[in-house]
Amino acid sequence: MTAPAHARTSGDLIRAEEPVLAHNYHPLPVVVARAEGTWVEDVEGRRYLDMLAGYSALNFGHRHPVLIEAAHRQLDRLTLTSRAFHNDRLAEFAERLAALTGLDMVLPMNTGAEAVESGIKVARKWAYDVKGVPADQATIVVAAENFHGRTTTIVSFSTDESARAGFGPFTPGFRIVPYNDLAALEAAVDETTAAVLIEPIQGEAGVLIPDEGYLAGVRELTRRKGCLFIADEIQSGLGRTGRTLAVEHEDVVPDVLLLGKALGGGIVPVSAVVARREVLGVLHPGEHGSTFGGNPLAAAVGTAVVELLETGEFQRRAAELGLVLRGGLAELVGKGVTGFRARGLWAGVDVDPAIGTGREISERLMREGILVKDTHGSTIRLAPPLTITAGELRSALGVLEKVLGEGN
Repeated sequence: MTAPAHARTSGDLIRAEEPVLAHNYHPLPVVVARAEGTWVEDVEGRRYLDMLAGYSALNFGHRHPVLIEAAHRQLDRLTLTSRAFHNDRLAEFAERLAALTGLDMVLPMNTGAEAVESGIKVARKWAYDVKGVPADQATIVVAAENFHGRTTTIVSFSTDESARAGFGPFTPGFRIVPYNDLAALEAAVDETTAAVLIEPIQGEAGVLIPDEGYLAGVRELTRRKGCLFIADEIQSGLGRTGRTLAVEHEDVVPDVLLLGKALGGGIVPVSAVVARREVLGVLHPGEHGSTFGGNPLAAAVGTAVVELLETGEFQRRAAELGLVLRGGLAELVGKGVTGFRARGLWAGVDVDPAIGTGREISERLMREGILVKDTHGSTIRLAPPLTITAGELRSALGVLEKVLGEGN
């Protein structure tokens, strides 16, 4: 007889996954069973400081009491109607999210990839109905090293071969230019261009932050060329960088904003396309949809997330603690760290390859009670919940220093 989960070790549970779970991820060898705030606990009772926060899905920490209360309250009333009917939670969610972002209309979806796919459809429809691009000729310009998801359409414009290899044929209609290169972007935009789709900060690529003026330049160029600026803020948005949105660091308002991850509070998948009325207004009934998008439970949790952000507390925390993070990382440069990029509570840290790969460093940190995740080569990402304390952050940096020192 199979032992109950609570009686099995991490090793038992990891081995149990092997024959039944598809290998679409390569998780660290830790089996999380409980969590609260910035801390998680494995099945054997070991505690870890979460310095990844679900790739920014847990900006408010694990089981934030305000969000849990909102979910419990809604669970006792109504969870799903489908969009075949109205529900009493959706309008408030949409109104408050639009106000928070400075835009007009909201298209609720579930996952980040769905938001990106929806944004692409909306941009193409706008190009045909409003801009006058000939049918099936619309193009979208994207940046190299992007990460917008893993659907077939999205990997069609990825430059990561591990995401593309074996999944063709690919969807046409995309032009790829170098990130942070306004001249290349200008050359790629023409009369067929529906939109420029970029991440204000490229997360999966290693938290790549563009030069000052790049985002403002994208905004000016798209306005001048008569195409849309779509900002994918699924990872960078909702307080992570010290502002509600990363584009706010350059006082930019895009035409279309893609949100997800933290919008669901770490409880349910919630994403959204938020845009100007004349853009989202191109959609008509039956042209796009989602059974679960905008469901009452998601709307209740999403509204509670917006309420937390309306106070400005989390944006201030990310900005203030971001100074602690930058200062601590600066002290590690030359001591195993070859460079880093940080904005708010988000950093990509390049480790000397002689010390180890990003995976190896992540595993060493895990053994010391710190959870992070690697990306390309010897780069690790730090993105703790915005509820982390300065003491916890300094402690994590101290453990990183120790691990790097042991690798020399």
